[in-house]
Amino acid sequence: MPQVVLVHPQIPQNTGNIARSCAATGTELHLVAPLGFEISDRYLKRAGLDYWPYVKLHHHESLEAFKAIHQERGGRCLGFTVRGNFNYVSFQFQVDDWLLFGSETTGLPSAILSNCDATLYIPMAEPHVRSLNLSVSVAVSLFESHRQLGYLL
Repeated sequence: MPQVVLVHPQIPQNTGNIARSCAATGTELHLVAPLGFEISDRYLKRAGLDYWPYVKLHHHESLEAFKAIHQERGGRCLGFTVRGNFNYVSFQFQVDDWLLFGSETTGLPSAILSNCDATLYIPMAEPHVRSLNLSVSVAVSLFESHRQLGYLL
């Protein structure tokens, strides 16, 4: 099953909402430090409501620590960015994919994007809108991957 990776998230409410989506779908959530908040942050807890016991949460102290886990488990790293090469809807997801998302303010660093197996984007009709909210982007992408792989049946 695809996994969600948040690299340096800054806003606890977004991470809480993403955790809730991950709990609802049985998806593992990986947080790569540094984070813009404490894991115990009350906003993080509030956004996730009472679903935290159902979140398969992994906290990585650094990008290198995350890379070691990824290398051990295998699978493709798919970086989500407004400048991606593939529309996420037409991209063929695989069960061992890692869906990588950057911080709300800067997105994924170019060094991470250059090491991704593919970069994906979510199309938007209005060119003046820079990007979608992080929690919306994760939910849209996560549910599309689950739809393609037959997990929503």
